[in-house]
Amino acid sequence: MGDQETTGAQAPPLVLTVAGSDSGGGAGIQADLKTMLALGVHGMSVLTAVTAQNSRGVHGVWDLPAEAVRAQYRAVADDIGVHAVKTGMLSSAELVELVAELIGSTAAPAVVDPVSVSKHGDPLLAASALDAVRGRLLPAATVVTPNLDEVAQLTGVRVEDESGMRRAAAALLEFGPRWVLVKGGHLAGEAVDLLTDGAEEHWLRAPRLDNRHTHGTGCTLASAIASHLALGLPVPEAVAGAKEYVTGAIAAGFRLGSGIGPVDHGWRTRGR
Repeated sequence: MGDQETTGAQAPPLVLTVAGSDSGGGAGIQADLKTMLALGVHGMSVLTAVTAQNSRGVHGVWDLPAEAVRAQYRAVADDIGVHAVKTGMLSSAELVELVAELIGSTAAPAVVDPVSVSKHGDPLLAASALDAVRGRLLPAATVVTPNLDEVAQLTGVRVEDESGMRRAAAALLEFGPRWVLVKGGHLAGEAVDLLTDGAEEHWLRAPRLDNRHTHGTGCTLASAIASHLALGLPVPEAVAGAKEYVTGAIAAGFRLGSGIGPVDHGWRTRGR
């Protein structure tokens, strides 16, 4: 054979998640990679933090050094390549600024999930990092996916109805992302989200499901959007497909431990 290269199947689209680890396996890097596998892309990871976490909450957080985050990112991007990037937990201003620089230098769409608080109410973003998110990370985003608590932290807009979602989206667009997805899951009634680029609006609606096991919903949605973008879908179709996937995952969410269980990333393969 000599030095002839061994042939193999063509790689699927490549998606890189830049996020923290959830030792309970329901959110963070673990949720991202499960989502990517379920949607037919190759998931790769840059670990930004390690958490001690279970169904009852976050019991410890340890950030990785900035040089470790940069080295992971460059190792993947410079050799393997990237078709889409998703960012999650970035707990310090230093990490936010670094990741903004990295995704800004990558010719691929970036989905930014501005994680600030865990499902259990544990803070995951230092208050001192908010200015870096607004000024550095959001301008680098193709799509930013805040929930209503994150909207309030970033813009000061308190959303109580759909007109408030419009105001929040307009405020977020002023920071420079191409698209904003305001997630209205904390409102009463149906689960409604607003996607807009300032010129067009897409309202995404789904029935509200009676299932408390929703750990990892935000991570899963952002990763599903990135996966669909890597597969070549335009932003509105990528977000609509991600919403459909997450709705099914929430419906199939299961009990784990004594607290809030995760959504089921493999619900399609189990026929749920």
